[in-house]
Amino acid sequence: MKKYVLAWVIVLFANVVSAQSATELLQKVRARLDQVNDYQATGTMKTNVSFLKEPEANVQVYFKKPDKLKIKNEKGISFVPKGAVTVSLNNLLKGNYTVLDAGTDTAQGQKVKVIKLLPQDENADLVLSTFWVDEQRLVILRARTTTRDNGTYEVEMRYGKYVGYALPDKVVFTFNVKNYKLPKGVTLDYDDGSQKKQQAPASAKGKVELNYSSYTINKGVPDSMFQ
Repeated sequence: MKKYVLAWVIVLFANVVSAQSATELLQKVRARLDQVNDYQATGTMKTNVSFLKEPEANVQVYFKKPDKLKIKNEKGISFVPKGAVTVSLNNLLKGNYTVLDAGTDTAQGQKVKVIKLLPQDENADLVLSTFWVDEQRLVILRARTTTRDNGTYEVEMRYGKYVGYALPDKVVFTFNVKNYKLPKGVTLDYDDGSQKKQQAPASAKGKVELNYSSYTINKGVPDSMFQ
């Protein structure tokens, strides 16, 4: 009996240590993200939605803490669902969550730590977030988020010369269009030439790919830029 109780104590202790380790790792990742107060980025954006005509376009991306974001597309309005850019990761890492250590996995050809976040607020829009974390570089390579209003979406990040600020060179965002609520007043042009509609087809899938060529970091972005 004593051996049985001791075994359970050891397992419980190991789980507590593991959860603490996951929490500490997320805190370090958040500290990297918190270095960035604002930025202006230049790049290209390609939107791949089955029912939407949206070619690749040059874009300027502006960000300012805590959550101001604007994407200027040379070809007009950009269809970018909430969560499509990595700044949202910073917001996801804030708040009251239960942190779960989900072990290890492979992402982008390397071993990574998998961490799950469960919000303590039962009324929160966020239901579950899963992060695939590069423990050496302290960046998130992949994130999957399930929400009440916009379904589940996934973001993959690849890093290069701006990894020190946890800013990616490439972001690929995938989502189910049928679960995403379009903003009021937004209409989409279908590939089949039919009239514009407000509702997406039930089977529609979407992907947004952002490739950044340069960032100007912490040089100040005026509030007027987001109006």
